[in-house]
Amino acid sequence: MPELPEVEAARRAVEEHCLGKKIKKAIIANDTKVIDSVSASDFEAALLGKTLISAHRKGKNLWLRLDSPPFPSFQFGMSGAIYIKGVAVTKYKRSAVNDTDEWPSKYSKFFIELDDGLELSFTDKRRFAKVRLLKDPAAVPPISELGPDALLEPMTVDEFTESLSKKKIAIKALLLDQSYIAGIGNWIADEVLYQARIHPLQSSASMSKENSATLHKCIKEVIEKAIEVGADSSQFPKNWIFHSREKKSGAFVDGKKIDFINAGGRTTAYVPELQKLSGNQAAKVAAEPRKKTSKRKSGGNDDTDELSNEEEKIVETDQLKKGPKPRGRGKKPPMIRKSDDSDDNDAGDDNSDDDEVQKKTMKKITTKQAKAEKASKKKVQSSQNRKKPNKAK
Repeated sequence: MPELPEVEAARRAVEEHCLGKKIKKAIIANDTKVIDSVSASDFEAALLGKTLISAHRKGKNLWLRLDSPPFPSFQFGMSGAIYIKGVAVTKYKRSAVNDTDEWPSKYSKFFIELDDGLELSFTDKRRFAKVRLLKDPAAVPPISELGPDALLEPMTVDEFTESLSKKKIAIKALLLDQSYIAGIGNWIADEVLYQARIHPLQSSASMSKENSATLHKCIKEVIEKAIEVGADSSQFPKNWIFHSREKKSGAFVDGKKIDFINAGGRTTAYVPELQKLSGNQAAKVAAEPRKKTSKRKSGGNDDTDELSNEEEKIVETDQLKKGPKPRGRGKKPPMIRKSDDSDDNDAGDDNSDDDEVQKKTMKKITTKQAKAEKASKKKVQSSQNRKKPNKAK
């Protein structure tokens, strides 16, 4: 999923190559799932003849300021990306469009040609992005609801430490909360917690001042380093957990094993040997028997990985806002329809795909239901056989 570095790389590319130029052609996709609350024709008409004045970003959102409103705004979703023909914007692997591919890509949702012939396209293979046309993007949701930008508006160490002391939520879940800090997603959260040697389920309020200061430093360093290399993951430092977190089975970083748990509703990579729960949480985990390890061969790319009792309690606390899970067998969950535009190669590419997690969960539910029904039938049949009277001789 594109996070702050990927979106910032796109913003800088637009700033460097497109400003001061007039839009002479616009093609907006007729896709109401991505193009939000405006028709393609009205969107195109609002762009033609306008000049690009500036490019702005907050968190994972980008918007282009023209010489007059309204302005196009982009919420990148799972696989949104900006491409400028002939310009290397970023090598974000999920959204890469090869030079030999059709241009604009069949996944293009927003395409403009500028008066000097330069062409820009916003693509989205998985269709979770949102492209809007707004009078003032920063004044309305989702941008208006964001917390301070992790790069542009960082808290001081003291502010960060004090804010953590008031949050009882697990630190990974807090970092993913865009209303707390904007721009940190799943891979950045995993990276900064690994670099800071902090367990993803550690309660934010229980963290020491030293750990809080270290985490503050790691957030700054990881984001700045990723931006420095243009969000090209192949150039990320070799000691980053990023390079191994998607191997799932048998994943290691610096010779130490990576495990996968659920934190903040997301599959999370961490190194148990280095990232340990501390304080009361550590004492509770030590006092309670560990649950049996999952028998699956996979290294942990599943949001149902078994946790210790203490870890489960923390996860349950984090998920209270989502409401209780339905009990009993009930009706079979509806199958999720896969979009024609979805990227088939992405199924196992990122452990954050909620649709993939739902499919796995539904498969397990239906399998359990089938076994339960079979067992019930056998029990009824056995009972009936025992009740049959013996024939008289």
